[in-house]
Amino acid sequence: MAAPHESGEREERGQRDGATGFGERVERWERRVEIPMLFLAGAFLVAYAWPVIDPGLEGDLRSSLRVLSWTVWVAFAVDFWIRLTLAENRVRYALRNWYDVLLILVPMFRTLRLLRLLALLRMLNRAMAGTLSGRASVYVAGAAALTTFLGAIAVLDVEQHAPGANITEFGDALWWSVVTVTTVGYGDFYPVTLQGRLVAVVLMIMGISLVGVLTAAVASSFVSSIQRQDAEDAKNAEDAKNAQDAKNAQDG
Repeated sequence: MAAPHESGEREERGQRDGATGFGERVERWERRVEIPMLFLAGAFLVAYAWPVIDPGLEGDLRSSLRVLSWTVWVAFAVDFWIRLTLAENRVRYALRNWYDVLLILVPMFRTLRLLRLLALLRMLNRAMAGTLSGRASVYVAGAAALTTFLGAIAVLDVEQHAPGANITEFGDALWWSVVTVTTVGYGDFYPVTLQGRLVAVVLMIMGISLVGVLTAAVASSFVSSIQRQDAEDAKNAEDAKNAQDAKNAQDG
């Protein structure tokens, strides 16, 4: 018969896994495919961005990149299917990861297809180690750079062939993305299509969120520093008190 505390631990773990849809098998699989998924996300980024940046790309190379994009999409779909199969509560796991389901079901819809690359940020976040402020700092730096680049690619993709568009080159798109994600918004370049304006809204929201995370990371760093200093001062005071008590005892 299992000990009461062991039974309680198993029950608590079962409740946690059942509530979230995660399980040990899913976690082991995610750790195992972290690095391959990172490379695949990078390959998808290249396959998506290159034809957008260079519209005059040769037909054979463009076809190869299209095949690469579809191959990566299939790999992502297989990965999600395996994770869903391994999950202890598949329905809740699918609901919790609804964005994965959506991105797999509509791979050719441009805006949603681009969001597939956000999986890269999740995998980077899982791979981070160290303190919360350290993770946040690295995450914010990577997220800011990737968000800015993806925003430029996304708006260029939908704007460069639109009538009356003023964002027709990658340099202009990158500049627009930088001033948008930082919420500066000079107004020298702006999207004229509905899809481009939706990209702008997403960039603004993400920019505000990134600033909030960075502010929280800096605040956490300051608080941690103050707490360490207070703990050190308390320890020094305690050591001094003990030394004084010991001296008084010897004098007595």
